[in-house]
Amino acid sequence: MKKKFRIIFRCLFLLFLVLGTVYILVRRPSDTVQTATGPIFGTTYHITYTYAEPIDTFIVREMQAVDHSLSMFNPQSTTSRLNRGETDRTDGLVEEMWQLSERIASATDGAFDPTVAPLVNAWGFGFKHNALPDSADVDSLLRLVGHDKVKLSGGRLTKKAEGLMLDFSAVAKGYGVDRVARLLDSRGVKHYMVEIGGEVVVKGGHPEGRPWKVGVTTPEDGGNGSVQCMFELTDGAMATSGNYLRHYERNGRRYAHTIDPRTGYPVQHEVLSATVFAPDCATADAYATAFMVLGLEKAKAVLARHKELKAYLICSAPNGQYRIWHSPDLKPLKP
Repeated sequence: MKKKFRIIFRCLFLLFLVLGTVYILVRRPSDTVQTATGPIFGTTYHITYTYAEPIDTFIVREMQAVDHSLSMFNPQSTTSRLNRGETDRTDGLVEEMWQLSERIASATDGAFDPTVAPLVNAWGFGFKHNALPDSADVDSLLRLVGHDKVKLSGGRLTKKAEGLMLDFSAVAKGYGVDRVARLLDSRGVKHYMVEIGGEVVVKGGHPEGRPWKVGVTTPEDGGNGSVQCMFELTDGAMATSGNYLRHYERNGRRYAHTIDPRTGYPVQHEVLSATVFAPDCATADAYATAFMVLGLEKAKAVLARHKELKAYLICSAPNGQYRIWHSPDLKPLKP
């Protein structure tokens, strides 16, 4: 009799659990498509995700945290205060991006360097600019450039050269995308696309039941080119760097905003646009900049050593058209 009672009790208990679960699922608000847009980092962001309610406040908070830590244009950011010598205290975001920057600097033989700011400023692409530098100026500034001249330990930054500055501009947008993606992951969001100024992270699929589609534009002046190709993505990050986005002409010569931290001069070669696919957007962002410095053949050599990366490179051609090279397993689509 007791055994029969226990069996009945267990069955009723299991039935209660099943009914309770069904009730919770029915009562829980279904996920709907949410969008968030606005200005940030001197550009704009566009975010689409599926969730029960909008979480724009938390999204903006993540991006603002990046600005308050890594921006050279925010005078109160941790990076700006470190550059002015007002403090030697870092923060978690600076430390994370410094470690990433060091890895990529080593992987690209110094083509990417987070201390390039003095040269960027000297050539007129930073937060201050006077006359263009001559060779003596460049040689002098090169003494202030080099990730090996910085030591970060125990939450403190030590500079081996006075006047050395950190410059996270080549990773800040990508890292901002990553931070928002981490927030969405922490909320259990299964489908999203986060885009800030052309840098992108996607997960899952589009609400219409297809992969996310992202485009690469032709490298035309001002960044107003047509769509060169499209890619279908379900998970991963993409970032693009191009000298066509920022440059100026003086005395009949064009000066591109990508500075080679090894020579001190703006790059002049065939790569007009570098789009990199990587597991995270900060990494993609940094390598895209590095490939603009390295040029086609050296970029291909880096890609051969780093199978986690893929790239789509638009190069100049003698006839004024574009020449395309991309990683063999990429599948660009017509727009």
